Amino acid sequence: MAGLMLTGLEGKVAVVTGAGRMRSIGRPIAVELARAGCDVVLTGTGRPRERYPDDEKAAGWRDIESVADEIRALGRRALPLVSDVADPASVEALASKVMSELGRVDIVVNNAASARGADRVPVVDMPIEEWRKVIEVNLNGSFYMSRCFGRLLMQQGRGGSIVNISSIGGKIMAARTAAYAASKAGIHALTSAMSAELGPSKVRVNAVCPGIIDTYRLDDVPRGKPFDDMVKHAVPLGRAGSGQEVAWIVVYLCSDQGSWITGQLYSIDGGTLPAR
Repeated sequence: MAGLMLTGLEGKVAVVTGAGRMRSIGRPIAVELARAGCDVVLTGTGRPRERYPDDEKAAGWRDIESVADEIRALGRRALPLVSDVADPASVEALASKVMSELGRVDIVVNNAASARGADRVPVVDMPIEEWRKVIEVNLNGSFYMSRCFGRLLMQQGRGGSIVNISSIGGKIMAARTAAYAASKAGIHALTSAMSAELGPSKVRVNAVCPGIIDTYRLDDVPRGKPFDDMVKHAVPLGRAGSGQEVAWIVVYLCSDQGSWITGQLYSIDGGTLPAR
């Protein structure tokens, strides 16, 4: 981004959900917002260490605490908090903690998402509990966060930005992805409706839709030939994306330079899904 200076983020407070993974989208979003001048609230699920992937264990990773250290090293405040976006009471408690500790909120990034799992089956074979889990975390979690923090942004009267991390899966709507695709398509509807509702309060609402990003979420695809073949088949630019590349557009959307953008669904996918 040489030659472009993003402004308007110094001293702002950003909340980034699902920000504790080492190889992720949430971590670079949180770090890049801090680099741009934000103090950052980081949420994670408080997952036990036995659920960490091997590279996190080897690195001595500490989930949101490790990301908080990175943010403090940039000279910004970090507030790491365990929170469950699928629980409305937990979301309300998170908002109360943010306001009591930091006194304001300016940016909300709804990044927390359900892991890939047993929902990747035909609809007729879908376990009800898997459908509910994906919808509750991905869609309802974004709704609970947007409802709660949207109220605060309106009350403060300073405008602000909500960025929903969606997926091109919510546009492609492929077979064997019904729960995931429905949750992400629902996020697109939430984004569109809220952008119109919050616009008069100068609160902008956008969604970012990543394609194949090389994170832990795709660890069920073995690295090497299986992963490379998937990328070669799907991505015209010939490589997987990085969480950093998603982070850059999130920061832009929250900056002064993105101040006339709202209600949009941006695909970041190396050309997988052109013109949509």
